[in-house]
This record gives sequence, C-alpha cells and structure tokens, in this order.
Amino acid sequence: MAWRPFSKEEELKITNAVARAEDGTSGEIRVHIDRYCKSDPLLKAQNLFHHLKMDETELRNGVILYISIDDKQVAIYGDKGINEKVESDFWDTTLAKMTEQFKNEKMVEGIAAGLQEAGLRLKEHFPKADNDTNELSNEISYS
Repeated sequence: MAWRPFSKEEELKITNAVARAEDGTSGEIRVHIDRYCKSDPLLKAQNLFHHLKMDETELRNGVILYISIDDKQVAIYGDKGINEKVESDFWDTTLAKMTEQFKNEKMVEGIAAGLQEAGLRLKEHFPKADNDTNELSNEISYS
C-alpha cells in the first residue's frame, strides 16, 4: 500500500481547498506531499512541476505547493506566466500562512491556508475567463 499521511477525510478537505482556491482564477494549483526531501525543496518543487506537466497550462499560470512531512520542508513554485507578472517575494505571504499552522502541528489547516492565500493572489493577476476550464487535477500527488 502506498504511503498516505492523511485520512480520506483530510485528503477531501485539501482537494476541496484546491477547488475553492481555483474558483475565480484561471490559475491551476497542485499540492504534492513527500515524506522526505533530500535536496533543496524549491528545486524539488520545480522538478515535480515539470514532471506533473504543470508547465503545459495555456497561460503558464500553474503553481505547486510542495510539502515534505517528516523533515518539515515547504516550497512554492509558480510557472513563468506568474513570475513575469509578480514581485520576487510574491509567495512569501502564502508560505508564512502555511508555516504558521505547521508550527502548531496543523498540517491540513496549513495547506488549506496556503491554498486560500495562493488563490487570492492568483485572482489578482489571472481572473477566471468565461471559457476557462480546469486543466489540471485537484488531487494530491505523493512521492
């Protein structure tokens, strides 16, 4: 059986938070959970971003929230469509909201808070168009 740190109910809370975060924006958000991160978490997020084909969205406005559970690493990586429009510290507030909850051992709440903040930030730069479709799965990916 594959490693799963969350119950079905917790996974549902996270996937519902992804859907809420994407509501009102054309941006696409994924959550990836690792047990360990043996390298730079931002580099790992970037590699996963490409492996999950998140760089194939029409507007290049995908975002991955990467969390390594056991060694408490977190990173956010956004595609070039986002990076061309935002300041370099764009994701700092999102990371801060997540880590605040993680420090209190509230992993699911931290992920949900990060997703909510990411969705708000994406809506500023990538409002949802009438013809927008959900290009990527809202499911959590694991490794």
